[in-house]
Amino acid sequence: MGSVSQEQVADAEGHRHATMVLVRYFASAKAASGVEEEVLRLRAGASVSEAVDELRKLHPAELPRILDAASFLLDGIAVRDVTRELPDGAELDVLPPFAGG
Repeated sequence: MGSVSQEQVADAEGHRHATMVLVRYFASAKAASGVEEEVLRLRAGASVSEAVDELRKLHPAELPRILDAASFLLDGIAVRDVTRELPDGAELDVLPPFAGG
């Protein structure tokens, strides 16, 4: 599990209303976002795709182009299905294509 606190916003019945995700940027994604990492607060049950959509809104100038070609790791595991639900406290790494080999 990631290093984001497990704090959840809940109603009186204890239903979750938010998921906190630590987003970490690497290489050109870091340059395009202007930050190394940030915490997203998303609706409970949000998917990787929804997180990426939010990142596009937060950093509209350069990051969307990078996100189109990026790969993602969710808690260190490659994301193959962007409809996958994000667990609260997860780490989502944004990995742009790397040159070389």
